[in-house]
Amino acid sequence: MQALTREQTLAIWQEAERAARARLGEPGTLSLKEVGELSAQDFFERIGNGDLPCPPFGHLVDFIPLEWESGRFLFQGTPDTRHYNPLGSVHGGYAATLLDSCMGCAVHTCLQPGQGYTTMDLRVSYVRAITADTGPLRAEGKVVHVGRSTALAEGRLYDVDDRLYAVGSTTCMVLGLRR
Repeated sequence: MQALTREQTLAIWQEAERAARARLGEPGTLSLKEVGELSAQDFFERIGNGDLPCPPFGHLVDFIPLEWESGRFLFQGTPDTRHYNPLGSVHGGYAATLLDSCMGCAVHTCLQPGQGYTTMDLRVSYVRAITADTGPLRAEGKVVHVGRSTALAEGRLYDVDDRLYAVGSTTCMVLGLRR
């Protein structure tokens, strides 16, 4: 089986992002009660097909959910000069935000209705600079462990050539959502 070229992979990524954006609803939020009544799969499916509002922060930073399953979550975004720091490259907070989001959402996919989470710590190691020329990036989070009160996840941020830009890990506190 022949490997895809960079151009073919880029076209697939761009089409996946276009299709996902077309399905997303307007930015907005839900109450904790509303979120707590849904299974994680139903919650993300309903965001992904536009039945629930998409999170405002993803809209602000301009990244979107692409794929999810129990224990795994994938976001995609394309950084540009709006994300630059004073040194002329994408601010490290962009990578940290995508990693925090993919790892936290990966944890969320393993929770029961009525449970939530919050990030207790976030560790990011940067591998290379990101610029407006980097193109689309994917942030993939995977759960390492979910316990009664804490959960651990790892994440990686990479481009269409599978070049690594940053890796991260997180510890999340598992919470009961007030109803």
